[in-house]
Amino acid sequence: MDEITLRPRFSETDALGHISNTTLPVWFEAGREELFRRIHPAMTLEEWPLILARYEVDLKSQMFLGHDVTIKTAVEKLGTSSLRVYQEAWQQDRLAATGRTVLVNFDYSSQRSRPFIDSIRARLTDMLMSSSDDKA
Repeated sequence: MDEITLRPRFSETDALGHISNTTLPVWFEAGREELFRRIHPAMTLEEWPLILARYEVDLKSQMFLGHDVTIKTAVEKLGTSSLRVYQEAWQQDRLAATGRTVLVNFDYSSQRSRPFIDSIRARLTDMLMSSSDDKA
């Protein structure tokens, strides 16, 4: 799994002092940046090949300001023209949230999905989760 570490900001807390539930989708998107680079190394918006089809976040435990958060990211399933991304948010050695995102390789001019080419599939191979990977 790819990993990034984030330092929560005060603006990401809610009135109870927890990390806001609206923050997790933003953090998970930041955790997908390496995946984006593998699919589209130029990272140009004019030729952006992905569209978000679905995301879900499951909150497992509270998170707080003052402690770093590690976001772990892997490809759970690689289909013909889409992929399902699995992510975890960890704080103080505790699994705090999980997320799944479905991204579609998309041709904006035809408004249709398109298959991933072999070179992109090859760049994603080492991000694929094995059946032995432990997930919540």
